[in-house]
Amino acid sequence: MNIYVSNLSFAVVDADLVKQFSQYGEVNSVNIIMDKITNRSRGFAFVDMPENSAAEKAIRELNGASLDGRVIKVNEARQKEDRNKSSSY
Repeated sequence: MNIYVSNLSFAVVDADLVKQFSQYGEVNSVNIIMDKITNRSRGFAFVDMPENSAAEKAIRELNGASLDGRVIKVNEARQKEDRNKSSSY
């Protein structure tokens, strides 16, 4: 399951998120989104966990938790909408 984590401190690194989420199960990957110009964190990330039950528990328990002095928001990531779809008016 792909998990969206927001309101991250700019000091949070991949290892911090792996440490938090691995308490609930295996973590496949962590991707902190970086600003292309400043190369600084944009304050959100995606964490991929292979087991849905572990991911759901992590979401329940980490949503609203404090990480590096900030209260984080943790939700299941939504699929990106297909940008090639045309809208009809």
